[in-house]
Amino acid sequence: MAAEFNIEARWPELFAPLDEATRTVVVNSFASSWHEGWVPNREDVENLTDFVRGAIDEAEYDRRAAGAAERHRAHAIAS
Repeated sequence: MAAEFNIEARWPELFAPLDEATRTVVVNSFASSWHEGWVPNREDVENLTDFVRGAIDEAEYDRRAAGAAERHRAHAIAS
């Protein structure tokens, strides 16, 4: 696990359009997974920030998440 959890510093452009309350929601939603060993990646963070700011709807968020999960599974099998 990475020693520091600071997804806002890694991808500030994804958080710039969010207000403080929404940024906190996004960060907190990823923090528990990070504590379980998940390493943040830009795709997941971008998908959630797009969803919470209304750039995509829930169906598109679900489609993107399913696609990302499938790519990660395929990569794990190939490795």
